[in-house]
Amino acid sequence: MVNRLSTPFPPFLSLLLLFLLAGCVQQLAIRTMADIMQYGFDAYYQEEDLEFAREGLAGNIKIIEALIKGDPENEELLLLASQGYSAYALGFMEDDSVERARVFYLRGMTYGKRALGRHKELIESMGRDLHAMQEALKTMDAEDVPAVFWTAFAWGGYINISRDDLSAFADLPQVIAMMEFVAEKDPGYYYGGAYMFLGALEGSVPPVLGGRPEKAKEYFEKALAVSEGRFLMSYVYFARTYAVQMLDEELFDRCLKAVEEASPDILPEARLPNAIAKEKARRLRERKAELF
Repeated sequence: MVNRLSTPFPPFLSLLLLFLLAGCVQQLAIRTMADIMQYGFDAYYQEEDLEFAREGLAGNIKIIEALIKGDPENEELLLLASQGYSAYALGFMEDDSVERARVFYLRGMTYGKRALGRHKELIESMGRDLHAMQEALKTMDAEDVPAVFWTAFAWGGYINISRDDLSAFADLPQVIAMMEFVAEKDPGYYYGGAYMFLGALEGSVPPVLGGRPEKAKEYFEKALAVSEGRFLMSYVYFARTYAVQMLDEELFDRCLKAVEEASPDILPEARLPNAIAKEKARRLRERKAELF
């Protein structure tokens, strides 16, 4: 009697099994690397040397993109790519090269949309139908906040530096809807980042064009309350948008002074964003005469 358990697999089945095992091992390895890259980003955000951070971020993003090629639907990696490109555009490009910043913001938006890929209704509504987007957002919950935030961050960043592009500016209500979703579901996410972003959007639009300066001020105050004034970028955008729009020179100076005098260790886990805020505050201070 033949012992079936000891019968060898036919050659083609053996090859198929090896192929499947190799695929599983590769995917497991990539997912392990995704966790490591997340730890890497956490460490990266604690770096305060801007030049060192700038040199490191680009390489880390390309590693993430290589991993995505091996696991194209990995939401964790897609989210890191979206966050990485958005951070690079904001921190190192938009003050020096608007055209390059636009490219990187669009890459961040593309990866963010891929991270939201299972929400087909939301993706299909983007750039097309505000009402459909609002309805899609109603079906989503707090676990979707990171992907919504970074997609909106990249999209809004692109719009903010493309004010002469009316088609891009027309999408602003959708970005606002996404950030309002974040503010509702997890107002503390990224140190009150949704409030900061909404404040910057409202504060940069003149009242005659529909801007709501008092609403902008309210958003900034909420953002600063969430971080207890330790996330310095909120001060920068408070000064850069609302204070300039309202010609409030005293508030402008007060916000920039808060950034300039803050210790690098005021928020250790966000030394890099705070270092970027200090550089932006320095540049903004130099432009005061032309702004007021």
